[in-house]
Amino acid sequence: MEAEERRRRIVETARRAGEVNVAKLAADMGVAKETVRRDLRVLEDHGLVRRTHGGAYPVESAGYESTLAFRTTMHVAEKARIAACAAALLSDAETVFIDEGYTPQLIAAALPRERPLTVVTASLATAALLAARDNVTVMLLGGRVRGATMATVDHWAARMLAGLVIDLAYIGANGISREYGLTTPDPAVGEVKRQAVRVSRRRVFSGVYTKFGAVSFCRFAEPTAFETIVTDTRLTQSEAHRYSLLGPQVLRV
Repeated sequence: MEAEERRRRIVETARRAGEVNVAKLAADMGVAKETVRRDLRVLEDHGLVRRTHGGAYPVESAGYESTLAFRTTMHVAEKARIAACAAALLSDAETVFIDEGYTPQLIAAALPRERPLTVVTASLATAALLAARDNVTVMLLGGRVRGATMATVDHWAARMLAGLVIDLAYIGANGISREYGLTTPDPAVGEVKRQAVRVSRRRVFSGVYTKFGAVSFCRFAEPTAFETIVTDTRLTQSEAHRYSLLGPQVLRV
């Protein structure tokens, strides 16, 4: 198998399964582990995967974005812990923005039920979840619905946000890095996120360790804009400390 074809198969496998293992790839393709490691280094240099100990996972980009259904199957326990921790940061906020995505949905579910809230969201699933609560007023942003995430985007959603002042925004991203900030593959999604960051007094980023160091197509915010970053313990303490030097409190749960 030629190197180009082998690397294409590695990327396809990573995108389909969510991650790849060096030993399994070597066995499946009949090559040495070092050959696979070399392929992964090349793919990482091209921004297609990020290597881990013993494997790699795909990086989302302008040409590839995982679906919401796929995200509900990956790192579920970690996302649940992150969501519970993020929801506990509500403090005295009365108006809340909840981003699109699976972890923000879990945050919405974990919000306290005993107090009234006004929630603004682009996510149809989050809106449906919270609208059933008696003490929550839900504002669903209008616009084009993206089938991959079941959330509204484009200038209609951004324009609605521009007229609001929000106490706390729970923001997600496809990637976060100290060099390139928070990124997402789709410019229309990036514009909604950018506006949500701009109109919010406080901002919390939540995401699993695979988001860190990953870089996607559209930058919409810098880590310095956030008061807190919530992630899981697979992000190393040393890397968490590097992000904390930029200003946010970093919580590993």
